[in-house]
Amino acid sequence: MKRARAETMTSAKKEKPKRRSASQWAVAWRRFKRNRTGVFGLIIVVGVFFVGIFGSFFAPYPARPDPGAYAPFYIGDVRKEPSWLDPEEPDNFKYIFGTTPIGTDVLSDVIHGTKYTIYVGLLVTGITMALSIVVGAIAGFYGRWVDTVLMRISEIFLVFPALLFILVFVRVFTLTVGDPFVNVPVVNIQIPAGLTIVVLILGVFNWASNARMIRGEFLRIRELEFIEAEKALGANNIRIIFRHILPNLLSSIIVVSSLTIAYAILLEAAVSFLGFGDVNTITWGQILQENFSEMRIVWWAEIFPGLAILLTVFGFNLLGDGLSDALNPRLRE
Repeated sequence: MKRARAETMTSAKKEKPKRRSASQWAVAWRRFKRNRTGVFGLIIVVGVFFVGIFGSFFAPYPARPDPGAYAPFYIGDVRKEPSWLDPEEPDNFKYIFGTTPIGTDVLSDVIHGTKYTIYVGLLVTGITMALSIVVGAIAGFYGRWVDTVLMRISEIFLVFPALLFILVFVRVFTLTVGDPFVNVPVVNIQIPAGLTIVVLILGVFNWASNARMIRGEFLRIRELEFIEAEKALGANNIRIIFRHILPNLLSSIIVVSSLTIAYAILLEAAVSFLGFGDVNTITWGQILQENFSEMRIVWWAEIFPGLAILLTVFGFNLLGDGLSDALNPRLRE
């Protein structure tokens, strides 16, 4: 009897279904959740996206050039001086970020500028990473003279002063823009024409370093045994690149993309601050440029947009570091 019971328990244990192993992404997500700085960066990034998408619904004043954006400049027909939390000014405490010399609410400007910050970061990163992946994949996979030519071209972009070329190209092309906004027929969305030109130029001039990183990964992965096995089985190059090499690079591409967004936001702010941005679009860098001449008097109009840039770039960098630790844990060791 006891023997039969023991055999029954043994067979039950054998029949117990095995627990499925967690996927690579599930394991990475568990690692990421344990990274407090990465989670903090994610919270900042989610907050920035929330403000950028829904900010127009709760901003105190409409975006420029709507005449309502200049309402803080007047009490009736009386013109106000720019101020920040001045107890002698009636209703001034409702402008918690203060007002600017041209009469706008700094908080409203920062909120409305968030959507353009997201637009810049995502589009510049999309262009940069697309060029980087194409150039890096071709150079790393095919090698030989193709690799030599493409890497020499990338070195030209790395050696030349990129910011100087960006400023020249931005000035030339933005002056040719007619309408400040262009309607996209398919989705019926208006995009800022001048800012889009700035974004395109920033994306074209910043692919080289990422392309070299991707090229190095291609050189490493293409020599692995499973790639050689695929070649022996007759797989063509397109299948090997898209089915086997690029999926193995996806984690690195995600990490680099998050860091590139931060760099793109900072670079656009620098271009706008230097006076080469799109004056028809109120980005955070453009707000800094507008109020710089009055900085000694109206310092708050520089501080709060600057803090917004700092916090956003900081958040994307923390997120990128957290993703790097979660997706590539060997780099920590």
